[in-house]
Amino acid sequence: MMRCKSAARFLFVALGAAAFMISSIEAQNTTGPVYELRTYVCEPGKLEALNERFKDHTMRIFEKHGMKNIAYWIPTDGETAATTLIYLLEHKSREGAALSWEGFRADPEWRKVAAESQEKHGKILSKPPEAIYFTLTDYSPQVSLAESDKTYELRVYTTAKGKLDALHSRFRDHTEQLLKKHGLKTMAYWSPMDEPKSTNQLYYILETPNREASIAGWKAFLADPEWKAAHKASIENGEILSEAPLSIFMKTTDYSPK
Repeated sequence: MMRCKSAARFLFVALGAAAFMISSIEAQNTTGPVYELRTYVCEPGKLEALNERFKDHTMRIFEKHGMKNIAYWIPTDGETAATTLIYLLEHKSREGAALSWEGFRADPEWRKVAAESQEKHGKILSKPPEAIYFTLTDYSPQVSLAESDKTYELRVYTTAKGKLDALHSRFRDHTEQLLKKHGLKTMAYWSPMDEPKSTNQLYYILETPNREASIAGWKAFLADPEWKAAHKASIENGEILSEAPLSIFMKTTDYSPK
């Protein structure tokens, strides 16, 4: 009888600990969806094969495993225009993303597609994909699907040590409104979830009618007296950025969700 009571007590404690772990995980994901930005770099001449695989198979299998396709882009400048695919997925949570990828990679249909693609095209990627997980900032608009006839600009800001909050404050209080004022529409603002990027980086994507409109919008933004005043005030205690922002202009693929 004592052994039964001890076993029951152990089971009760174990179940309680498991329930606590589950509730803790759920609590971490009550603020909204998680986004994943993935970058694929192809061997020379293999981008068309990669696009074919995504268009005909990969996107559908993603959705099958709970991953929502948001947008697919090709950079428009330099060598990356012929070798690189950048795309955005939405997951219900970080844990959900891990389970979705596990299911995707084990899916017999995907394994068949990958094997046939390898046999037909040989090695497609020149290196492993880069994946960055994000949450939306508190000042971000809700993410919408990309449009086929627009120009997109991915921008990455890296701050000096301890300056990330100052950067968020500047965007929240000034930058976002001024970008909108000058025709630079924000698709979303994201904070990386993993270190070291989570400590010093901000990612966002802008949408404009075309490249010319983007250039004109940035010119007007930088010349705006309100921006100049906000920028000056924000760096009174030292520069916020540790390096110049990274900018990648992109166009949507013909199979990106509309």
